[in-house]
Amino acid sequence: MKEELLDALYHIDRHRHLFTGRELVALHYAEVVTTSARDVSEELWDELQEYFDDGEIVEITTVVGLFNFFNRFADALKINPPPT
Repeated sequence: MKEELLDALYHIDRHRHLFTGRELVALHYAEVVTTSARDVSEELWDELQEYFDDGEIVEITTVVGLFNFFNRFADALKINPPPT
């Protein structure tokens, strides 16, 4: 099932049924923060607060920001992942 969830992330609109409401809100928030953090709407913020407390929202934001940093850092320095 874990593999199915990872694959579903690529086409989340077609696989919403595989995720909980909590997961969908977190994923949507991560996408907005990644693509345009200033576009976090009041509606999205209200949805987040339905599922997460303030500390959890800070933690999600930190993780999203950290992984965005890792990606930008690696891209800028042309660091490729090691072969598997």
